[in-house]
Amino acid sequence: MLERYFFSIYLVLLSGPVWSDEFSTIQDNINPGNIVIIGETHQKPESAQLFALLVDSALKRHQCLTVGLEINHNQQPAIDAVTKGETRVSEIKIPYAIDHPGMRKLIDYLAKLKSKTPCLRIEAIDADQDRDEHMADRLEHLQRDEPILVLLGGLHTLKKVKWTVKSGGPFVAEILVDHGYQVKSYPQRWLPERCENGQGRSSRYVSAFDPEALPILNESLMSLINAKRHRSTKDVIDGFVVWECNL
Repeated sequence: MLERYFFSIYLVLLSGPVWSDEFSTIQDNINPGNIVIIGETHQKPESAQLFALLVDSALKRHQCLTVGLEINHNQQPAIDAVTKGETRVSEIKIPYAIDHPGMRKLIDYLAKLKSKTPCLRIEAIDADQDRDEHMADRLEHLQRDEPILVLLGGLHTLKKVKWTVKSGGPFVAEILVDHGYQVKSYPQRWLPERCENGQGRSSRYVSAFDPEALPILNESLMSLINAKRHRSTKDVIDGFVVWECNL
């Protein structure tokens, strides 16, 4: 298929990690009626690769797909222009903390796919203020008769947070769940944070029901914010994609 051809080129460009075959649980949940949120630590090239793989799989299964990206909604005209071949992906303004070559190549890949797969929609859903509320609202207004796949920072994937400060508010996933939407949440975690020079990473899937999931949740996500540690992963996340240093 032409989509597979584009994806093969994309992987060569990014010279990626070792892939596992453990993503069937995530792939099976990318269905109409679900909002699947993939979490990331920004500027990690493996994240863009995984997301491209999931997009490729979803299009093969459903032909139609809506992709949501953590880019300000005011950049939607620029993204649309890229998909039409009217401008380059470098013209899209992406926040410094999120921007990296892998993200630009991901958008370029999605644009090439859309040129051959018109039923693929690429949506910029972020905003300058009240970001989680705005992103949730944008997702709520997308078409519900096709799968929705979203790439956001890992904290936005949390469906439940027990804050220890009054200023804490719900993240995107929690807002959507509270509004009655079916959300599947899969943060990616990089363990340890750094590998030795020249050492690549491989990925594996950790179910929320795996005993390993709770320590990952508390020690690599909840530790980042003023919130209580969870006693269970139930209703918080659905699983993790863990990237580990190759032996």
